[in-house]
Amino acid sequence: MDAAEAVETIQREMTTFARRARASAGRMHPELSLVSYTLLGHLEERDGCRATDLAAHYALDKSTVSRQVAALEHSGLIERRLDPEDARVQVLHLTGAGRSILAQVTQSRRAAFRERLAGWPEADLERFAEYLVRYNGWSPADDEEAAGGGEEAAGGRQD
Repeated sequence: MDAAEAVETIQREMTTFARRARASAGRMHPELSLVSYTLLGHLEERDGCRATDLAAHYALDKSTVSRQVAALEHSGLIERRLDPEDARVQVLHLTGAGRSILAQVTQSRRAAFRERLAGWPEADLERFAEYLVRYNGWSPADDEEAAGGGEEAAGGRQD
């Protein structure tokens, strides 16, 4: 398989993975879509954030995030609180119910991954994990830096 075929295979398999993830999200918890689960996870990791931060982080339209946030709020899974540093800003936080549902779904997802990967050799699991971290860690700025347009070219970052 050459590089072009490999990229096509990766694209096809990532699409299949995304479809399965969306389909399984409903089975994990009927009220929680994959997008909702992802947003709740981000709020937990960050201990709250603004809706505009969610939109920027996931490259989603603000109206999409607004609808998701409204649904999560209506379900009692998140709440808005005033930012203690700027009373004009509202920060989204998980409620107790939100934390509970997120924990249940996370536990179910982990069990599903463990079951699916049970027969894999440890070295394959480690390599797969490293590849996913590398793939998901990419950003458009990485290409700019590689082309000489990043901080290093401007004398900013020196590792």
